[in-house]
Amino acid sequence: MRGALRMAAVLTMVPISLVGSTASGSPSSQQEGPKIYISADFEGVTGVVTGEQLGPDGFEYARFREFMTGEVLAAIEGARAAGAGEILVSDSHGNGQNLLIDRFGEDVKIVRSWPRALTMMEGIDDSFDGAIFIGYHAGTTNPEGVRAHTMSSATLTDIRINDYSSNETIWNAAVAGNFGVPVIMVSGDDATAAEAKARLGDIETAVVKWAHSFHSATTLTPKAGQAAIRQTAERAVRRLLAGEIDPYLVQTPVAITVRFKHYQPSQILAYLQMFERIDAHAVRYNAADMEEAARTLVFLRNYRADITP
Repeated sequence: MRGALRMAAVLTMVPISLVGSTASGSPSSQQEGPKIYISADFEGVTGVVTGEQLGPDGFEYARFREFMTGEVLAAIEGARAAGAGEILVSDSHGNGQNLLIDRFGEDVKIVRSWPRALTMMEGIDDSFDGAIFIGYHAGTTNPEGVRAHTMSSATLTDIRINDYSSNETIWNAAVAGNFGVPVIMVSGDDATAAEAKARLGDIETAVVKWAHSFHSATTLTPKAGQAAIRQTAERAVRRLLAGEIDPYLVQTPVAITVRFKHYQPSQILAYLQMFERIDAHAVRYNAADMEEAARTLVFLRNYRADITP
């Protein structure tokens, strides 16, 4: 057991009122306790159903940035109520500049913008004890789920780890598992929760909406969604301290398959010996572990020959 978890096990014997937190999620005293990584996406936030909430050009974006921020703060509050200590938050949607960072306590650090080697999991390492995914969504191969996609709805149709189709939840859980860190909680719609439990086991999930289609859902109100996330995060950290949730581990070395909507990326990538073109739209590459796999995927998705100074 890591040092932070050993200390957190002691803290769980102390009344929560003595651990404490401010309204912004800051602890009132020291930060002993499990170190928690929070990756925050947007499509799974309470009330989100279309692009009108998801980017600066959408008429509801400014308001929904507040809801996204509120859900991350709720997760921090719940985690701290269970004894969590240091927290790092990754703003992992769109331009990576969605969270209202002035709402967070001074002891919380936030990863923003792109590019970053581990994308939605930048900053994760083996010093963390658990990871929480807020505002996540179902994968691109799922016929259900609000805004269901994997990495890029515009360019990709599937990503596979060792021949298993993997959405963002599973990919990021595998990256966390590479460092021995378990994902202890996921929030989003009902399709997201089902996908997470099917592959990650009996982790905690907070369902904040129920999908009708790609652009429709029955949703909780923001306050109700945040309350559910707060309660679930507290329960998740308590289960982490009890040793009930294990990291998601994949067999290494790993074989990654990436399927594009357009034929040309697979054709061009196949000119490099590390990529094998397995059909008109897909390439496969091998990596020693998920950290190497993630770094390679960043290159694959972001390199542009037409970039000029």
